Amino acid sequence: MNSYKAAINKLNNNPLKIGDEFVSIKDALNRISSKEVVAQSDYPADDNTAFDGFAVNSKETKNKAQKFKIIKTLAAGDNPYIKKVPKLSCIEVMTGAIIKKPFDTIIPIEDIEFVPNKKNAKYIIVSKKIKKSEFIRPKGSDYKKGNKIIKKGELINPAHILSLKTLGIEKVLVKKKVNIVFYPSGNELSDNKKIPSWKIRNSNTIYLNSLIKSLPVNFKVQKIIRDKDQKLFKNQISKQLKSNTDIVITSGAVSKGKFDFIPSVINQFKLKNHFKNVAIRPGKPVMFAKFNNNKCFFGLPGNPISSVACFRFFVIPLLFKSLGLKIEKPIYAKLKNKFSKKKKFTRFIKGKLTFDKLGTAQFEVFKGQESYKIEPFVKSNAWGVFKDGISSFNKGNLIECYSASGLNEFLIN
Repeated sequence: MNSYKAAINKLNNNPLKIGDEFVSIKDALNRISSKEVVAQSDYPADDNTAFDGFAVNSKETKNKAQKFKIIKTLAAGDNPYIKKVPKLSCIEVMTGAIIKKPFDTIIPIEDIEFVPNKKNAKYIIVSKKIKKSEFIRPKGSDYKKGNKIIKKGELINPAHILSLKTLGIEKVLVKKKVNIVFYPSGNELSDNKKIPSWKIRNSNTIYLNSLIKSLPVNFKVQKIIRDKDQKLFKNQISKQLKSNTDIVITSGAVSKGKFDFIPSVINQFKLKNHFKNVAIRPGKPVMFAKFNNNKCFFGLPGNPISSVACFRFFVIPLLFKSLGLKIEKPIYAKLKNKFSKKKKFTRFIKGKLTFDKLGTAQFEVFKGQESYKIEPFVKSNAWGVFKDGISSFNKGNLIECYSASGLNEFLIN
């Protein structure tokens, strides 16, 4: 039986080889950048106004009353060029309008005295010295040409897309989506609305399908593999090995029961690296295999929380590694209640991560850690990882905590 650390090391040494592709920024949300993206121009592209008001040449202003003739009105998007600008001239400007020399400063409209009146204004009165660049957004004050917009290996979010469009970048190079094929298994599974008590609903499938929507993957669900479908399953694996599928995942039939045939079928194929059974709970029967053609296989246990935990702590780390995302870092939290376990096992524990008034992280172990119990998982917001080699954990001990879904790394890059 593999330790959790040894199993993770095998995963880290066997990432998928994922290619790159250019996509429109309209399709770039939740994709992983394959290279650094930099600004191709300054933004703002030129000096522009921060307020509605009047643009003047600051050199012409003095600490005495002077009349400045209004020669033009400029709105955002108007051509700012004026062929000849007489002395003591000004232009009325709206927020966002581009400012060109000799105009170099803005007087807000609230501070303006109009001649003869505001409605029929021909001139404005300026009675004091005005500093240069007042209420002006300088060219390149947000982005300068060459500034970094997106780092290599970063998940592209809506804010990135806002920046890309603003700066005129229409396509980005990203990692291709990972193609995952999922096979639920077991005679007990049903997709029917009404089921007898000896059946269970196919909940692992809909959970993983929902979770995976936030990841840069294509997730294709197959028909349920029944207990006597060994030959069918082997044919399906052969088919997937010839397709563009990157990862095959199954749920159920990986333990030692009479109908748990999935490991024996997978072992009939040529494998580069694999493990079966890991000293963890929940999820001990989990299986991983790397085929000779770079494709991967995960056999997840059938119990809902075992399946959830193994996807969280095995499949997602492989995806992160393969897509070039940063390694997920835990939050270290003080344990709020005692916990004990078998020394040789790593335990993934459902619980609640909170922060006290001083910002200290705390983790509460929930009751109901059995792998079939879903309610504590629904109420949890984190997993506490209780490592092997220790059997008793006391209040105040530091525990590694990870988000319940595994997607926090996508939110914090």
